[in-house]
Amino acid sequence: MSRLNVDLDSVRNIQNLEFLAKRLVEGFITGLHKSPYHGFSVEFSEHRLYNTGESTRHMDWKVYARTEKLFVKRYEEETNLRCQLLLDVSGSMYYPTHNYGKLAYAVLSAAAIATLLQKQRDAVGLTTFSDQIESQTPIKSTGAHLHTILLALQQQLQKPAPPQKETRVASMLHHIAQQLPKRSLVILFSDLLSQYEQLDEIFLALQHLRHQQHEVLLFHFTHAETEEEFKFPDKPFMFQGLENGEKIKVQPAEIREEYVKAMQQFKNELKLRCGQYRIDLVSVDLREPIDKVLQAYLIKRQKVR
Repeated sequence: MSRLNVDLDSVRNIQNLEFLAKRLVEGFITGLHKSPYHGFSVEFSEHRLYNTGESTRHMDWKVYARTEKLFVKRYEEETNLRCQLLLDVSGSMYYPTHNYGKLAYAVLSAAAIATLLQKQRDAVGLTTFSDQIESQTPIKSTGAHLHTILLALQQQLQKPAPPQKETRVASMLHHIAQQLPKRSLVILFSDLLSQYEQLDEIFLALQHLRHQQHEVLLFHFTHAETEEEFKFPDKPFMFQGLENGEKIKVQPAEIREEYVKAMQQFKNELKLRCGQYRIDLVSVDLREPIDKVLQAYLIKRQKVR
């Protein structure tokens, strides 16, 4: 499979996110056809097979003339899946601050997945949140609706970084669980960094979604070089929290070992909890190609057919 590497430094300058998302999806599908990943549903159609006994009102006779097979045109109400994209736009997602790295990667991932969903005639909606709902669209499957979502994502990238905007993942998940009337696939894009919420609270909210029969796919974004490996030059640094504004001066070499150990414990706990609640977890390092995200989505899509 081809590796879809993206220059995050240039993502914020892209004038047409819709065009880029389509190119990424086309490249991903082409790569799948050339790879050994058989069994994935990568053939998209605006038709479905005719079922004996149903109305012939929407029969596509032109297709029948070419193939001698009976197909019915598919309409919006016949979508296979409802998907809610949840994008964390709190302060920590704007790290690294020079390119909004985690947010840029998450926006691009959401745009590509939304494009894949619409190609499969699935319905998709977008909610952005920090300590509150920032924006929200309905869940639809039309091309015009996809354009609305991609435009909203592009505008999100072009906004200035918010001043110490906090994360309230748990309360947002509870809110979404109460909102969604039908069984849906909920995809969360976040770094899960919150000063005010513990993992217990976040997983109670995720369990709320699972109790409502929703499927959950969690993309956990990190700038692993600094946030997990703590690779900074050995000189005094002044670190400032992107969500609370607090500052602390440290010598990286003096705390690196303990910091790396704490982050590994956090990731292990995250993996363990997701396994317990049957939540699909994908850890995404900003250095990795985006096809990792698209492949994870496609695997999940096959599970919830």
